[in-house]
Amino acid sequence: MTVTDATGVKVIDTTAPMNDAGGFGYTFDVPVQTAAGKAAVTAMPYNIDWCDDTGRNNRVDGAAVLLQQASCAMPIKPLNITR
Repeated sequence: MTVTDATGVKVIDTTAPMNDAGGFGYTFDVPVQTAAGKAAVTAMPYNIDWCDDTGRNNRVDGAAVLLQQASCAMPIKPLNITR
């Protein structure tokens, strides 16, 4: 999970346990140096195969097993930081 502040600085970059269904919870205190404004929160499974710069999964072609495809879009949620 990462939190990037309004200036583009990554203020939190950590991992947390995830259940078999992909669910997780994470609580954090916003670091004091975080810039006020629109921040972004992203979370995804650790060390997964991801998409290449063409926007497609880079390991689907030629897979020996049937794969369940998922979106290559980075999951981002807004977070508004105020003082």
